[in-house]
Amino acid sequence: MASAAFNRQRLTFTLLFSFFWGALFGLGWTSGWWSAVVRFVGLGLVLMLVFGLFERWPRRLPRSLPRWVLQVAAVALTVPIVTFAMWTASTEPGAPHFWEDPERMSGFGTLTGVGLLLSPWVALGALVRQKEALAREQALALDLAKSEMERQALDARLTLLQGQVAPHFLFNTLANVQALVDAGSPRASEVLRSLVAYLRAAVPRLQEPATTLGQELTLVRAYLDLMKMRMPDRLEFNLEADESALSLRCPPMTLLTLVENAVRHGIDPSEGGGRIEVAVRRVGDRCRLLVRDSGAGLRASGQGLGTGLTALRERLALVFGESATLTVAAQEPRGVAATVEFPAREASG
Repeated sequence: MASAAFNRQRLTFTLLFSFFWGALFGLGWTSGWWSAVVRFVGLGLVLMLVFGLFERWPRRLPRSLPRWVLQVAAVALTVPIVTFAMWTASTEPGAPHFWEDPERMSGFGTLTGVGLLLSPWVALGALVRQKEALAREQALALDLAKSEMERQALDARLTLLQGQVAPHFLFNTLANVQALVDAGSPRASEVLRSLVAYLRAAVPRLQEPATTLGQELTLVRAYLDLMKMRMPDRLEFNLEADESALSLRCPPMTLLTLVENAVRHGIDPSEGGGRIEVAVRRVGDRCRLLVRDSGAGLRASGQGLGTGLTALRERLALVFGESATLTVAAQEPRGVAATVEFPAREASG
């Protein structure tokens, strides 16, 4: 707290406190009211400087000597020294020493006594307030450090989860290509070229902290086109989006995870395939993503949420907390509807 040794608050308190006692004792001061005020204020300022000096000097003290003891003792010892200097300096040349004048000696005793009585307690009070302020600063710094550590932990967890999404998605897509190759399909080469083009656009975004829903829709359309080439007779899809929602931010791969889950757990297990409908809506200050399929349904797939949706739910919780939701519900007569809602936030710049 060395930087606070001579702050304005301490100086203001010293001036007001000294002026009050000087004005009070000045009512009966033999040399005049102003003389008492000047002497009390002067003594107060010197004691404040001494208190501040020993607050920072010496830098190192013996362990057996607490700094607060040194400060209080220095203030107490300074009182008679400064008072003696005042009365000596105010003695005119050739005049008797002040201790030889009963009236002046009375004034000296009064100021010394009041100083010795009040200054140690004032110093102790200042030390207590200083300790309380230091404790508050340390508590605030601890809270800030804790918040920063929690934020870093969340960032690390989110990065880990996004890293898990990338191989999960890639392995699923490559498995689809492998199935075509194993079946000797003439479309395998065409599908592989589309996959390479898609991955060139998609992979760089996997590790981005955020993307826009417009970019997500572009990836979803490319992915569904790819799946359409793999199973042209078993997959139909439709994409709809509010224009005002395209610039909103969202965690990367959010919409794509919903669509991929619908293909893997809805369309693939169904003999007749099905249709996937994607809707992106902005509802007030909320964003709603809906992916509905007419595939096998929850019971037929027997896969629950699947790895992708489980990781997505955790990513949403890390980014938005309780303000984001992910719900999965069965559709009639068959199929599944997955809905994600989170706060609508515009992408910066």
